[in-house]
Amino acid sequence: MKVAVVTGAASGMGKAIAELFAKEGAKVVVSDINLEAANATVEDIKSNGGEAISVLANVAKEGDIQNLINTAVETYGTLDILVNNAGIMDNFEPAGDVKDDNWERIFAVNTTSVMRATRKALPIFLKKQQGIIVNIASVGGLFGARAGAAYTASKHAVIGFTKNTGFMYAQKGIRCNAIAPGGVETNIGSTMTNINEFGMGCTAPGMAVNPRMGKSEEIAKLALFLASDESSFVNGTVVTADAGWTAY
Repeated sequence: MKVAVVTGAASGMGKAIAELFAKEGAKVVVSDINLEAANATVEDIKSNGGEAISVLANVAKEGDIQNLINTAVETYGTLDILVNNAGIMDNFEPAGDVKDDNWERIFAVNTTSVMRATRKALPIFLKKQQGIIVNIASVGGLFGARAGAAYTASKHAVIGFTKNTGFMYAQKGIRCNAIAPGGVETNIGSTMTNINEFGMGCTAPGMAVNPRMGKSEEIAKLALFLASDESSFVNGTVVTADAGWTAY
């Protein structure tokens, strides 16, 4: 039975991933900055016969990441799958309007947390020569007009980190892939507070060609594939799930 850590698992894609992994038999560590909502995800999993625990974690804090992975190992004995899902949006701010604190906060949550969680998980994976990392990136990590400068840069960085990590550890039984979702119906929009009109105006034409919004469950199915042996030859790459949006 696999042990999986999912960050940002109290809602949206993270919740759907945690619930599907548990349904498929994994023991899931549900991590989120909102412990009450994380507890609700755990209750949902348990009510469907699954196994899960919740761990409060602000992924922007190194100490919380350390505690998260340590708790997973202390509770279930090991770690097999790490899903770095937690993320926040920017306010569509172009470079000229970016504030340092916003830039640093977005990178802390979207990018640095991915590195730190990966760094913490790798000794566990290396010891048994087996482990899987799935990073939730974005089509904003592939193209320049899906968000503001900070979010776009942070997700490009996640994709570069994914490719490097996948290649570096490919001969150690470890795989690292990213998912680039298009528009998905989640509550990530609530992380935006004061939308930049100029930035939003520049991205609007691209938004208009999106065929449809996706559902969190659709991303969860892709995460399950990447976390399973079914994808054993898929490594160091990005799988886009966007209904064809970026094909335009």
